[in-house]
Amino acid sequence: MLGTLNEMQMDHFLLSQTVGRLACTDGKTPYIVPLTYIYDGTDIISQTIEGKKLEIMRANPNVCFEVDSMSNMANWQSVIINGTFRELKGKESEKARDYLFNHLWPLLTSSTIHPHEHGVSSEVDDTNRIKPVMFKIKVRNKSGRFERP
Repeated sequence: MLGTLNEMQMDHFLLSQTVGRLACTDGKTPYIVPLTYIYDGTDIISQTIEGKKLEIMRANPNVCFEVDSMSNMANWQSVIINGTFRELKGKESEKARDYLFNHLWPLLTSSTIHPHEHGVSSEVDDTNRIKPVMFKIKVRNKSGRFERP
């Protein structure tokens, strides 16, 4: 059975996932990349480093964001968002970074890992995970589809 996700189903799905695909364009060539994100119920929040994706989004803030989950060819769901890129600065950036890490940190650690058993320091060094540019994708509209047996 094919179907359309309603607003509540789309929000729940976006809240339950952490990786999507960001599509942007310089007006000539489309560019798509996987992206770790969180959904705050209104916007997509993520981080990045200087590079092609950021250069394109600064020049053309209109983006598309897609999240999907597939168990098999007859059991999947997908949400597509059309939105606007906005780079965050100052306190807004710090608040977004805290929100991102507080929601993603439990997924980066495992209760079965005991640092003392593996010679790992109890001090966590997240410097390689912190990227200098925080941004939001302001959702203009979204649509969702699914298939279930």
